[in-house]
Amino acid sequence: MSSREPAYLVGLHLIGRRVVVIGGGHVVARRLRTLLASGARVHVVSPRLEPAVEAAARAGEITWEPREYRGGDLADAWYAMAATDSPAVNAAVVAEAETHRTFCVRADDGDLGQAVTPATGRRGDVQIAVVTGGDFRLSRRLRDELVDRLPPEEAR
Repeated sequence: MSSREPAYLVGLHLIGRRVVVIGGGHVVARRLRTLLASGARVHVVSPRLEPAVEAAARAGEITWEPREYRGGDLADAWYAMAATDSPAVNAAVVAEAETHRTFCVRADDGDLGQAVTPATGRRGDVQIAVVTGGDFRLSRRLRDELVDRLPPEEAR
């Protein structure tokens, strides 16, 4: 469980807004579809990409800079994600986000970012988000149960 205060839950309207993702691995691959579905303009900085992320770059769905993170990468970002396998790089991304007043999710330790990513589900027009203070398995299980219990006629 998290030692921080509970998160204030909000839905972000990212249509046309710049979202910067540092890292190109499996966490990014999992979250990319949701970011793109929100209408965000996603920019990825990473020397390598998982196949799904690379396919999105080839298709022109995202922009990609094939290099390591460097200070200044979050300029003009509304939202950011630090998703590398280096805690030091992720910490630097979060620190830069703080100076820009940009909300940033830190994939390796959600308590250390300015935001958390909930477990989300959808049925029709209804979206469900669950945050449990760091217990991601519980978040996913509750999300799945809630989505499964939502009657189809309520999802319109």
